Amino acid sequence: MKEPNFKTDYIVIKALEDGVNVIGLTRGTDTKFHHTEKLDKDEIMIAQFTEHTSAVKIRGKAVIQTNNGEMSNE
Repeated sequence: MKEPNFKTDYIVIKALEDGVNVIGLTRGTDTKFHHTEKLDKDEIMIAQFTEHTSAVKIRGKAVIQTNNGEMSNE
């Protein structure tokens, strides 16, 4: 797996049902929630990792596309 490039690496999230939660998690010694979005069915969100965001948690049925491929949490 290649090293992430915070300026160009994006993830695409497509909600397969209403109420999909996308939660951004912080970097550092204490991981905390710092941003949440709620998507309805067929809504798409394009997200980017930054110096502040180290992880994204997705709750609900969605398709996720990254540079490493596509996955679904159905």
